Amino acid sequence: MAMDEKGLGKRLQQMRRSAGMTQQQLCQAANLSFSTLTKIERGAIKSPSIFTIHSIASALGLGLDELLGNVPKRLVKNKETRSGVRFVFFDVNGCLVRFYHKAFAQLAKDYGVPPDLVEMAFLHYNNDACRGVLSMKDFNNVIAKRLGLPDMDWSKYYLSSVEPMPGMDSIVEWASQNYGVGLLTNVMPGILPALIKEKVIPDLAYDVVIDSSQTGLVKPEPAIYKLAAEKAGVSPEHILLIDDTRENVAAAEDLGWHVLWFDYAQPEESVEQVRMALDM
Repeated sequence: MAMDEKGLGKRLQQMRRSAGMTQQQLCQAANLSFSTLTKIERGAIKSPSIFTIHSIASALGLGLDELLGNVPKRLVKNKETRSGVRFVFFDVNGCLVRFYHKAFAQLAKDYGVPPDLVEMAFLHYNNDACRGVLSMKDFNNVIAKRLGLPDMDWSKYYLSSVEPMPGMDSIVEWASQNYGVGLLTNVMPGILPALIKEKVIPDLAYDVVIDSSQTGLVKPEPAIYKLAAEKAGVSPEHILLIDDTRENVAAAEDLGWHVLWFDYAQPEESVEQVRMALDM
């Protein structure tokens, strides 16, 4: 991914100001040091890592191409499926990664807590964390308090448990060469950049990244789909959502999107359905 460091710095400054954010606010939202951000804005850092760029883009609600000032790929790719799909949004948990539930069992084992209590505590606070209302530190604290634990690091347990969904990485990479491609996921702060950094999900120049912890919106709320469609730059009838939660695909379908429910319990069948939907 080519980038002009001076042009990037100026563009980042413009985008930050357009978003009404100070440097301090962007640093906090992107989990970035103040010195790193100021160096990028003045062009002193020659080649920011893709992880850093993705974190900044997510905090600003932008796709990587928008931030970098490249011509959005969706404007130069004209492939369309037989059903009219031009842009594909992939969910993450249950579609691009699997086995995150193993984190409940491992945490329960390490602390001697019943697994069902761990999962219930998680579900109780999950939405607030995915909205960004709770930071990961706050999420860890409330879970630890609820379970009577001295401390807890959910990110560590999650990242050590998940693995790529077999067959989906090649599909995402192929789709990115033929259609507009984005991520649309309910996820806790910092998790998505970590998955990309560790290459658990493909490290691509996604056209759009909708990280719920950055937008304050979660699926299946209509507002998050409307934001995603606006960022994709195509009308709803040209968008496909691939998601493992029935409520999420139903909400997207109500808005005129194409949808495909991914059954993570039967990944081989689901992967084949995705391939068919994309005319692979």
